[in-house]
Amino acid sequence: MRIVLLGAPGSGKGTQAKLLVEKYKLPQISTGDMLREAVAEATPLGRQAKIAMDAGQLVSDEIVLAIIQERVTRPDARKGFILDGFPRNLQQAEALDQLLTSLGRPLNLSLLVAVDVDALIQRLVGRRTCLSCGQMYNVYYAPPHIEGRCDECGGRLRHRADDNEETIGNRLRVFETHTLPVVEYYKEQGSLRTIQGVGEISDIFKAVTKVVEDVKSNLKNETRTDAIRAAFAKHRATKAEKAAAEKAQKKSVKKKATKKAAKKTVKKAVAKKKVAAKKVATKKVAKKKVAKKKVVKKAVARKKVTAKKTVKKVATKKKVAAKKKVAAKKKATVKKTVKKVAARKKVAAKKKATAKKTARKAARKKR
Repeated sequence: MRIVLLGAPGSGKGTQAKLLVEKYKLPQISTGDMLREAVAEATPLGRQAKIAMDAGQLVSDEIVLAIIQERVTRPDARKGFILDGFPRNLQQAEALDQLLTSLGRPLNLSLLVAVDVDALIQRLVGRRTCLSCGQMYNVYYAPPHIEGRCDECGGRLRHRADDNEETIGNRLRVFETHTLPVVEYYKEQGSLRTIQGVGEISDIFKAVTKVVEDVKSNLKNETRTDAIRAAFAKHRATKAEKAAAEKAQKKSVKKKATKKAAKKTVKKAVAKKKVAAKKVATKKVAKKKVAKKKVVKKAVARKKVTAKKTVKKVATKKKVAAKKKVAAKKKATVKKTVKKVAARKKVAAKKKATAKKTARKAARKKR
C-alpha cells in the first residue's frame, strides 16, 4: 500500500502514521526527517539542502522529490510506504504523481484526517511533548498523571513556543490556502478517503484500518482483471487515436479554409482602407484648395482696404496742405496790409509834424 496522509496541523495524522507503521510494517516517509538525515550524512542532496537551509530558504521541490525517489526505491519500501508532510501544495502533488508513476509505484490511497477548527486549536494549545521519549499529551483531554512529567519515562514535558493561538491561526490559514487544493486534487482522482479525527485514538485508528483494508481488497480485485482491462484500454485507445486523427484532419481542413477566408477578408479590408484613405486624401486636398482661395480672397480684400485707406490718407493730407497754404497766404496779406497801414500812419505823422513846423515858422514870422 502506498499512502499519503493529509490533515491540518494537530489533526493527529502523525499518531495515525505511527500506528499504521506498527500494523502494516510499512516505512513512514517524513520529508523533514529525510532532509535532516540527508544533511547529517552529508549526501549530495543533503549538501544541496544544507546550502538552502543555511541561507534561511526553503528547500526546493526538486531536491525534496529526489530524496523521496531515493527513499521509496529502498528494499523496505517495496510493499509500500506512508508519506507524511508531503505534498503541501498542488504543484508538489502533481510532481509527486509524475515521479511515482514513472517509478511504477503510483499512490493507492490519500487519507484525510478531518478535525474541526476549534478542536484543532484546543489540541495544539494544550499539546505537551516529552523531551526524553517523545510521548505526547494534552492538558485538556489526555493529561499526564503528574503535571509536567511523562508517565512513560518521567521526563520533562515541553510546550512548544509556536503552539499559541496566533501562530496556530496562521498555520491553519496556510493549510486552507495551500493544502486544501491538494485534497480537492486527490478527490477528483477518486483516491481520497476521509475519516473524522475526533475521539479516542484507538477508535480513529479502527476507522483508518477499515479504509486501508477496503482499498487493499479493491486493489486485489483489480489485479485479477488487469489483463482484460488492459486489452479494452488498448482497444479504446486505438479508437480514440483514430477519432483524434480524423478530428485533427477535419480541424486542419477547417483551419485552412478559415485562413483563406481570413486572407480574403483581410485583402478586402485593406482595399477598403486604401479607397477610404484616397477619399480622405482628396477631401483634404480640396479643403486645402478652398482654404488657400479663402486666404487669397482675404489678402486681396485686405490690399483693397489698405489701398483705399492710403488714398484717403493722401487726399486728406492734400486738403490739409491746401488749407495750410490758404491760411499762410491770408496771414501774409494781413501782414502786408498791416505794414502798409503802419507806413501810411508814419507818412501822415511826418506830414503833421512838418505842417506844425511850417505853422510855427509862419507864426514866428508874423511876430
